[in-house]
Amino acid sequence: QVQLVESGGGLVQAGGSLRLSCAASGSIFSINAMAWYRQAPGTQRELVAIGTSGGTTNYADSVKGRFTISRDNARNTVYLQMNSLKPEDTAVYYCNFRNTLGPNYWGQGLQVTVSS
Repeated sequence: QVQLVESGGGLVQAGGSLRLSCAASGSIFSINAMAWYRQAPGTQRELVAIGTSGGTTNYADSVKGRFTISRDNARNTVYLQMNSLKPEDTAVYYCNFRNTLGPNYWGQGLQVTVSS
């Protein structure tokens, strides 16, 4: 069983930066991709960024050039560096590990609030 623990959310002014972390405990040999999603009040959860085991990354158009997903394999951790934050980035952010052998794993969610 894999558990994901997120850290790094909070309140930041527009134009500022935050780095989110998601650390996995347990064996992640069956994980083939790691992703970040977000959900603002009254909206559906949306994919923000994804990185595959093969090294491919993709981003939502709204965050391209501002957010970067990366991973530290030695620490079983995935990061989301968020720069030039905008008020519309305000949401709860969730990390997601895609499991080839069963249900995907989700973090507990982090509130990110960007003030104008």
